[in-house]
Amino acid sequence: MPFLELETNLPAGRLPPGLALELCAAAADILGKPAERVNVTVRSGLPMVLSGSAEPCAQLLVSSIGVVGSAEQNQRHSARFFDVLTAQLGLGPERIVIRFYPLEPWQIGKNRTVMTFL
Repeated sequence: MPFLELETNLPAGRLPPGLALELCAAAADILGKPAERVNVTVRSGLPMVLSGSAEPCAQLLVSSIGVVGSAEQNQRHSARFFDVLTAQLGLGPERIVIRFYPLEPWQIGKNRTVMTFL
């Protein structure tokens, strides 16, 4: 069950329509998870500074069970997410940062229980 949280200082009007759905489909493909399990949040217009500059930027947080737990996995994921983000947001890769967080099944609640028991 992947979670993506995109935060950017770009105004909402500068984001492409359907960005959340595009990120959902991309994450499903990149992480090898069904789109029905991917959760995406997009926050725009935030006051942000990246590398000491308030120029347009974005950060993506990717959390998931089992697929973001190693440097090798995340290196592959990073390259593919950067391709999507630079194309969708019109930002250079130097204005984007990605943070990966591995999750355990007991850390995600769903249907009145946790993923461990589903």
